[in-house]
Amino acid sequence: MLNKFIRFFLENKLVTFLVLTIFISWGIVNSPFGWETGILPSDPVPVDAIPDIGENQQIVYTEWPGRSPQDIEDQISYPLTTALLGIPGVKTIRSNSIFGLSSIYLIFDEEIEFYWSRTRILEKLNSLAAGTLPAEVSPALGPDATALGQVYWYTLEGLDKDGNPVGGWDPHELRTIQDFNVGYALTSAKGVAEVASIGGFVKEYQIDIDPFAMKAHGVNVAMIMAAVKNSNLDIGARTIEFNRVEYLVRALGYITKLEDLEKAVVSVRNNVPIRLKDVAKISFGPATRRGGLDKGGSEAVGGVVVARYGANPLQTIDNLKAKIAEITPGLPSRVLPDGTISKVTIVPFYDRSGLIKETLGTLEEAITLELFISILVVIVLVMNLRAAFLISSLLPIGVLITFITMRQFGVDANIVALSGIAIAIGVMIDVGVVFTENIIRHIEMPQNIGARGKELTRIVYQGTIEVAGAVITALATTIVSFMPVFAMEAAEGKLFRPLAFTKTFTMLSALLIGLIIIPTLANVIFGIRFDKSKYKKVWSSLLAVAGLVLSVFSGNYIALALTAYGVNSLLEFRWSEARKWWVNTINIAITVAIVVFFLTQVWMPLGAQNSLFSNFFFVIAIVSAVLGLLSLVVVFYTSILRWCLNNKWKFLMAPILIITFGISSWLGFDSMFGFVPNFVKKTSFYQSMDESMPGIGKEFMPSLNEGSFLLMPTTMPHSGIAENLEVIAILDKKLNFIPEVESVVGKWGRVNSALDPAPTSMYENQINYKSEYVLNESGHRIRLKVNDDDRFVLSPVKGIDSDLVYDNKDRELLISVDGQWKNAEEIIGGKLYTRITRKLKKYLIKDRDGDYFRQWRDEIKSADDIWKAILDMAAVPGLTSAPKLQPIETRLVMLATGMRAPMGLKVFGPDLESIEKVGFELENLLKQVEGIEPMAVFADRVVGKPYLEMEIDRDAIARYGLSVQSLQDVIGSAIGGMKLTTTVEGRERFPVRLRYARAFRDNPDNLKTILIPTPSGAQIPLGELVTMIYTRGPQLIKAEDTFLVGYVIFDKKGGYAEVDVVENAQAFLNEKLASGEFVLPAGVNYRFTGNYENQIRATKRLMVVVPISLMIIFLILYFQFRSVVSTSLIFSGILVALSGGFIMLWCYGQPWFLDATISGINLRDLFQVKTINLSVAVWVGFIALFGVATDDGVLISTYIMQLQKKYKPTTVQGVRDLVLEAGSKRVRPAIMTSATTIIALVPILTSTGKGSDIMIPMAVPLFGGMLIAVLTMFMVPVLHSMWQEGKMKE
Repeated sequence: MLNKFIRFFLENKLVTFLVLTIFISWGIVNSPFGWETGILPSDPVPVDAIPDIGENQQIVYTEWPGRSPQDIEDQISYPLTTALLGIPGVKTIRSNSIFGLSSIYLIFDEEIEFYWSRTRILEKLNSLAAGTLPAEVSPALGPDATALGQVYWYTLEGLDKDGNPVGGWDPHELRTIQDFNVGYALTSAKGVAEVASIGGFVKEYQIDIDPFAMKAHGVNVAMIMAAVKNSNLDIGARTIEFNRVEYLVRALGYITKLEDLEKAVVSVRNNVPIRLKDVAKISFGPATRRGGLDKGGSEAVGGVVVARYGANPLQTIDNLKAKIAEITPGLPSRVLPDGTISKVTIVPFYDRSGLIKETLGTLEEAITLELFISILVVIVLVMNLRAAFLISSLLPIGVLITFITMRQFGVDANIVALSGIAIAIGVMIDVGVVFTENIIRHIEMPQNIGARGKELTRIVYQGTIEVAGAVITALATTIVSFMPVFAMEAAEGKLFRPLAFTKTFTMLSALLIGLIIIPTLANVIFGIRFDKSKYKKVWSSLLAVAGLVLSVFSGNYIALALTAYGVNSLLEFRWSEARKWWVNTINIAITVAIVVFFLTQVWMPLGAQNSLFSNFFFVIAIVSAVLGLLSLVVVFYTSILRWCLNNKWKFLMAPILIITFGISSWLGFDSMFGFVPNFVKKTSFYQSMDESMPGIGKEFMPSLNEGSFLLMPTTMPHSGIAENLEVIAILDKKLNFIPEVESVVGKWGRVNSALDPAPTSMYENQINYKSEYVLNESGHRIRLKVNDDDRFVLSPVKGIDSDLVYDNKDRELLISVDGQWKNAEEIIGGKLYTRITRKLKKYLIKDRDGDYFRQWRDEIKSADDIWKAILDMAAVPGLTSAPKLQPIETRLVMLATGMRAPMGLKVFGPDLESIEKVGFELENLLKQVEGIEPMAVFADRVVGKPYLEMEIDRDAIARYGLSVQSLQDVIGSAIGGMKLTTTVEGRERFPVRLRYARAFRDNPDNLKTILIPTPSGAQIPLGELVTMIYTRGPQLIKAEDTFLVGYVIFDKKGGYAEVDVVENAQAFLNEKLASGEFVLPAGVNYRFTGNYENQIRATKRLMVVVPISLMIIFLILYFQFRSVVSTSLIFSGILVALSGGFIMLWCYGQPWFLDATISGINLRDLFQVKTINLSVAVWVGFIALFGVATDDGVLISTYIMQLQKKYKPTTVQGVRDLVLEAGSKRVRPAIMTSATTIIALVPILTSTGKGSDIMIPMAVPLFGGMLIAVLTMFMVPVLHSMWQEGKMKE
């Protein structure tokens, strides 16, 4: 069946080329990189930065204004939680009760459909028993969004026509525009679930009643409340007809201005109306705030856009930007006193699309580099341009087919999914190498030389089917090796399943191309015979001239390569027949130079600070070093293998030592050799080895560099609003001084959304830092114009007539004065100088012949250095420290654990006081644990908010005929302010709030004088009816499945792994419990949570499914070779490769590894050498390694079996000769497959863009494993020889 399939496409070339055209066109249509052809439509794969790995969550959100956290917990959160626990599929319910608000998070099992869970919640809420909740509250569902839904944050600012901030707008004006104009407009954009407002002041009508005036006029609070409510009403009186015209009748009574309230009648005394203005002061004022926004030290107004569940984030942001462009002309503007026009403008400060595009840019660049390198390797190793073209054609076609399958199977394009393509490039090349090399071998056989037509088709067919079985077996093992990834669950499953899909799609597309496209192309390409007539000279001359013309007119001197091709062809007749091969060699050398040139331009491994020439030769050096070493294996393979066959056990000591060393690197030297006697352990050698090989640390996932940080400190629970405003302004101003920081926007408290239950003491500072190099919108580095002194030329700046340049080495802006460059600050002034340097990217000029612009200082090598600078600046009195967090990472962690840190403990207890007491003890103990950063340990201040409680004297209120309800109503309205009604002013709505004037409620003594009306008409001071008590209470009450909980968060020191730190903490606390130094009160318990739980769960899962996949790989090999022994010999390559991967991880953690400098660049920085912990990403790299580690063994063993059937050796020497022949014939394609896989990973190892944090941990074990796996080219033949020789001796 397979042979018929191959023959059909080989003999029907038109069908094959039609299929190829469809694949290419369809792949371009579905490409996630946004390729515009102008001809084909666009239906791209949905794009995001990372997969949405958040829990399946729904939020029930209930407001009860003015109520304390304890009231909210007792009367809303707890009753709702108990009712909702019975919903099918609910895994966990977490609740947060803060001032005036209850947020309940329902975490569902993964298999529960998102919108089905919402309907079940609504059913439960609609069927709550009467009395479950207070009558005046109404719970609601939060937006249909996930933890990654916050895709866009913005502020509203008054800007001039040049985009400079000029202000001119009050915070309440901006908030009104946001609430009733911008917010509604942006919500209408496709894919948007919610636009929540933050900052500024919500305008409201405020009625500040005067108790003395009330007493003088004989009115009470109840009468005033009734008067206000009765003064805000429109009514319709149907219609009347007059003169045959129908009129709609309306009675207009809505409040539209302050005078309408002032004239409201409260009571009538002696036919004289007592108006509201007689007993109260009516004014506009700000509503009470529980959150705010600060930008660079000034109050700001803005919003957060939340994408709907299942929406394409990038498409949603594009829709949003289109809507912003649509409404921007209609936003209000005004003329300032100086004549400047200030227009309200939407200014983003967090835009997920930037991260998405930069991440895609990193992947696109990595894949492009891999394509170039693979082509280069193939050209050098094959030394045949036709074959190189044939093999290289597989790569772009395979990638395009992968895009098609991603679109059809609903796999989004993100950093993890596209990494599957990146790490599969080498394996794809393997398919092309094996098919093409075997086809060429058949074509070059003496009896086949010169074959054409049907005879050539037969030869190509024979060469294809001969290795098709081996290729299918090898690819099957690769595909099956990813079964553990498909079997992952929860967060790790959502994260890496897309990678497993794309890797599988890539492998299948490579196989499809290898079976139907490559044979057809080979038949066409190798069937072409160049005419040796005079026309060849004409075409060669034209080629030479074309190269000269193009180089002169385009300025791209690389076009001279065409001239080189032409000249080489023209001079062919000067070579003797014996040296004609030099023509092909020279053409290959020219091609290699072209490929390396373009590779260097894209890659620039030594950085933009070094010349293109330096980078060019460095690329040549890297490729030559790897290819040179592997080529030596090919050259000396026969000699080495012969020695190995004659000295089997001496040779086998090498893989045995490698396996031992690899396992020791993984588990630790002491874990591996802990059985030795104590006197051996005390030796200096043993202790030295134990110190250098402690074992590889463990963590859940490496953090994705998002290009921004989220600084989340907290202040003390007792801090007031004024304190928060001052502290966050100071913090933002300090952070703005860091040169690498692009913008800082701080949020205190909560956004007006169910997604944000933060108390007022919690800060979120969104810190966007500049990319290392200036990038374009696609995330690629761009070249910028420089002058002869290598200073960057700036575009003209309004108000400055002279030329400006920027010296990036001295970090100085220079201005031309009388032909001399001088410091611009002294001439143009500090304010303008700062504005230009802060927005330098805006003034730089694109130039393809320019240089890359590095935006970081020389001492800043990574984002970690920027974070250290942030921590130094964030040392503000009254603020706690904060763990290193990023926006997406934080949302996911908070959703998964409820905490704002990746590591911590949950303390459960019967009451808040016990939880806080144990939390403080744990905080002090954790600061002593090895690997924990003491400054980052922080226990929740559960009971720390000052409370002023009024204890009602029931005897006193009974004496005056008052009820608790009537007393509470007056207290609630007089002190807290009661929202009585809402005005309707066109599209705008504003609350009307009643309360005592501030002078009567600004301190406890004044509160006692508040007059409480009684049924008899007398008004009694509040102090006679209640006793005021000062106490401490909760600011925020957290619960999980109805049990009260508090958090103790902590962070690790640099160089430590998350799991190791948690295990150290567990052991330390257990030791303290055992010794009695730490005692848990009755009913209190704690458990570690965070990424640690995810890692433990993922490890347990992998320990089950990895062995199963290895067993399946073994079975696949067995069905191919029908021998347990033969299969075992090939399978041994996995063990060797596994050890190589662990050795490479160990090397990355050693300070001496690659500690050398070239052209001022340290190789450790170039190859991102740092400690890599054993995470799920690393295990995925190992899983990818399992699939390819057996390829060389399969290739060699298949040929050994074929020769064994052919020759059937009967002597030991015959077996060795057979093995030697098989190995010698297959070492070249085996080395080629290994070389392409190894070298194709080099660009990933050197990548620094967004997404490289996840790609590098996957690539390192694959790179190390494939390096060591070269040994299997010797090990499999040696073991096979031992097996066959042993059978003869028997």
